[in-house]
Amino acid sequence: MRIKLCPNHAFDSHMQASSLRDNAGPPGAWLWKTQQLPALEIPGAVRREAADDSPPDEDDLLSLMPDAQSEAGGGASAGGAPGGAAAPKDKPLVSESCELVTLMSRVTGRLEVTAALVSFRDTSPVQRGDAAPERMDFKFALSRLREIHLRRYNLRRSALEFFLTDQTNYFLNFSAKTRNKVFTRILALRPPNLSSFSSRSPGEMLRASGLTRKWVQREISNFEYLMHLNTLAGRTYSDLSQYPVFPWILADYTSERLDLDNPASFRDLARPVGVVNPRNEAEVRAKYDSFEDPSGTIAKFHYGTHYSNSAGVLHYLVRVEPFTSLHVELQSGRFDVADRQFHSLPATWRLLMDNPNDVKELTPEFFCFPEFLRNQNKFDLGLLQGTKERVDDVELPRWAHSAEDFIFQHRRALESEYVSAHLHEWIDLIFGYKQKGPKAVEALNVFYYCSYEGAVDLDAIADEKERLAVEGMINNFGQTPIQLLREPHPARLSSADFCARVLRGELRRAPFYAFLDHLRPTPVEVSSDKDPLVFLSAPRSPPRGFLQAGAHDSLVSVSRGGAVGAHTWAAAADRHAPARGFVFDVDPSLASAKTKRTLGNAHHPGQALSSQLFALSHDAKVLYTGGHWDCTLRLYSLAKGKTVAALRRHFDVVTCVALDAVGQYLVTGSRDCTAVVWELVPSGGGAGTAGSTAGAGSATAPLPRPHCTLYGHDRPVSCVCIATELDLVVTGSLDGTVNVHTIEEGQYLRTLEPQSVNGLDLEVSLLALSAQGDIAFAAHDKRSHSVHVYSVNGVSLGSKLVPGRVAGLAVAGDMLVVGDDAGDITISRLLGLPPVYDLPLHVPIQSVVVTAGATHLLVPLRDGRVMVLGVANA
Repeated sequence: MRIKLCPNHAFDSHMQASSLRDNAGPPGAWLWKTQQLPALEIPGAVRREAADDSPPDEDDLLSLMPDAQSEAGGGASAGGAPGGAAAPKDKPLVSESCELVTLMSRVTGRLEVTAALVSFRDTSPVQRGDAAPERMDFKFALSRLREIHLRRYNLRRSALEFFLTDQTNYFLNFSAKTRNKVFTRILALRPPNLSSFSSRSPGEMLRASGLTRKWVQREISNFEYLMHLNTLAGRTYSDLSQYPVFPWILADYTSERLDLDNPASFRDLARPVGVVNPRNEAEVRAKYDSFEDPSGTIAKFHYGTHYSNSAGVLHYLVRVEPFTSLHVELQSGRFDVADRQFHSLPATWRLLMDNPNDVKELTPEFFCFPEFLRNQNKFDLGLLQGTKERVDDVELPRWAHSAEDFIFQHRRALESEYVSAHLHEWIDLIFGYKQKGPKAVEALNVFYYCSYEGAVDLDAIADEKERLAVEGMINNFGQTPIQLLREPHPARLSSADFCARVLRGELRRAPFYAFLDHLRPTPVEVSSDKDPLVFLSAPRSPPRGFLQAGAHDSLVSVSRGGAVGAHTWAAAADRHAPARGFVFDVDPSLASAKTKRTLGNAHHPGQALSSQLFALSHDAKVLYTGGHWDCTLRLYSLAKGKTVAALRRHFDVVTCVALDAVGQYLVTGSRDCTAVVWELVPSGGGAGTAGSTAGAGSATAPLPRPHCTLYGHDRPVSCVCIATELDLVVTGSLDGTVNVHTIEEGQYLRTLEPQSVNGLDLEVSLLALSAQGDIAFAAHDKRSHSVHVYSVNGVSLGSKLVPGRVAGLAVAGDMLVVGDDAGDITISRLLGLPPVYDLPLHVPIQSVVVTAGATHLLVPLRDGRVMVLGVANA
C-alpha cells in the first residue's frame, strides 16, 4: 500500500498548468504560497500487503514449467549456473532488453541477472541540451527476491513483476518469448527466498491458496481479501491502467452521524455502480440493446467507460505527486477545470447516481491514505464556476471530522456487517462469474470491448502507428481484471455465527480485540517475584521439517537476573484443545541452577535489564542483546547457551534493540545519542565490522553489518522501532523527541515533539509501530505520564494521560495496548485513543506482547507470572 510520503526535491508547483487552464498570463497569483511549502510525494518504491501466492497468467506456466524444471534440475549448482559448474557471481547469465513500467510511462533499458544480483540499466536516450536526468537504474540481491508474477501489459502476456522481501516491486515489460526465457532462467537459479508456485491458472491458485475459506471464516479482513484478489487478478500499483480497484460501499455522505447498522447507509453491492440508482437501469439496458457495429468488430456494451482506468485514478489522487504531474501531462500540460476536479465526496457520489456513464469505482487509498484528501502541496486547482469557491482539500461528508476520521470510519464501514454480508456480490461482478458472458449481460455489467483480454491482438497489427494508437487506447481506457471465479462466490459467515463457532472451538482463534467481551486472563507461573521476567518475545516459528508441521512455536524470556528461558507456545484452535485456548509449557531448565542458561555478567551496572535491551531472531535461534559495559551489540545463541558474537559501533552503552518484521534489518540506540541500523547478513558474508569478535560456532548466526548511523537527539536514545516494508526507522529519546528516518538512505524525515501538559521536559520511554506505520509512544515528566499516537506522515492522531508509568506498549490491528506499573491493562483505538477495554491486574506490569495473528496478549508481571489474555473455549 502507498501510505508514506517522502520529500520531493524536484518539486514543481505546476503554476504554468494552472495558468493555461485559466487562459491567463504568466503564473504568479499563487506563487507566494508555494515558494516555502514542503514538497511531498509518494516514494517511487511501491509497498503492498503480501499475497499468499504468486498468480501466474492463464496457461503460461503450463509450457514454462518443464523447461524450468529441466534447467533447474540439470545440475544447477549452488552458485546458480546450469550445467554443474559454479559460474562467477558477477557474470551475466541473462541479459535482455526490456521496459521498466512506472505508472503511465515506460523506460527502455536492459535487465541483467547474475548468480547473485538482478539489475536494470536505464538506456533511454538523453535529449541534447537537457540537464542530467534522473536515471531509473536499480539492482537487488537475488536472495531478496520473494515472488515473480507473470503479468499482462496492454492486455499482452509480456511482463514480469518482481516483489522483494522488503515488499518493494518492479514491473518490467518484455516481448512474450523473452519474458518466458527470463522467467525460466531466474527459476533455474533457485533464489533462496522465492515463494513456491505452480502451473495453475489464477483462478485455480485462488482456490488452492485457501484465501476464500479464510475470508468466509473471518480469518482475514475484507480489506486484506480485496488486496489479495487484486494481486491474483493482475492489478498492480505500477500500471495506472491496471490499478487495484475497490468498491464504493456507502450511500450516505450527508448525515451528521454515519449509522453502520442501517442498510440504507450502504450502496447496493450486487449492482454495477452505473445502475446503483434504479432510475439509470432503463437507459443502460436500452444502450446495450440498440447498439450495432456494422463492421462487427465492436461487441454490444452497457458502458463506454471503465470502472478503473488511468484518468480515474489520477482524478482521485491529483493532490499527491507523482499523480499531480501525470494528471497535468494527461491534460496536455494544464490542470483540468475546477468543476471537473475531485473536490467533494458528497458531490462525487451525487454525480455518480445521476450519470450512468460515470462508473468509476474507488482505489485502496480511500481506506488507508488520508493524505490524498488534503492539498498539502497547495496546488492551484482553480475556482468552482458557480460558487467561485477555491478547490483545495476535498470536501468530506458531515460525519467525518478530518481526513483521518474519514479513512477510519470508511475502513470500519468496509468491515461492517452489511458489507461483509454482501461483498461477495461485488466480487462476482469484478473478479467472478458475472464479469463476462451471459451473466454479465444479465447483470448490466458489460464494458467496451477493448478492456477485455483477447479482444485485440496487438502483435497482429503491422502498422506501428496503428499499433501505438491501439496501445494508447487500452492504456487510457482501462483493463478488466483477470477472471478468478466462474461460479458464484460463497458468502461470509455472519458475525453472530462466527462468534458462536469461535467460542465452541470450531474455528481458528480470532484476534483478541474482536472479542473483548469474552476475554479471559489466565496466569502462568514462569518465575518468581525475586527474579521476574523483564523480557518476553513474541512467539517465533523455528525452521521445521515436514514431519514437524504441528510443532509448537518458541517463546524466549529473560529474567531480571539474566536467566534465559526457551518455552513452547501454541494458540490452540479446535474443540479438543485445552479449555483455556492455548499451550504454554515453561522451560524446565529454569528449575535447576545447573541447567539454567544465563547471559553472564557483561551488562553495565548502571543499565538495568528491561524489555528494550533484547530482540529475538525470526528463527528463534539468536537473541540480540544490548546494555553491555563495552558498548557492544551481542548475539546470544540459544542452542549453545552462550554469546557467539559481539559487535561495536556505538561509543557508549547500547540502550535499546529492535528487529524488523522481515528479518532484514536491526536497529540499536545508545547513550551516545545515536541509533545504528544494521543489515543482517549470513555469517561469512563479509560483515566487515571493525571492533567485532565472534566465538566458535558463530557461523550459524546472521551477523549484523552496520548500514547507517542516525543522528539528531540531544540525550540518550531510549527506544527504537523499525519497519522495512515502509522504509521507516523511528527513535525516541530522553530529550522528549521522536525522530523519523528512512532505512535505505538514512534520510531524516521529521521530528515528533509532543507538549507536556505541565510545561515540563518530557522523556520518551517506549515506542510501537502499527502495520500502517502509525507511531505510538509513551512519555513522562516529573508529574504525569502520557501516551501519544501520530500517523506515518506526522499527523497527530491522539494523546492522553495515563495513571501510571507506562511499562508496556503494543499495537494490534487498529488498537493500542497500554500496560502500566500500577497493574492496569487498557486497550484503546489508535485514532483519538478512546478506551474500549480496561483490566486491572493489581500487579505491576513488565511489558506487553502480542502473539502472531493477535490471538493472545501476553503480559509478564512483576511477581514472576505471565498473564495470558485470550478467548477461551465455551
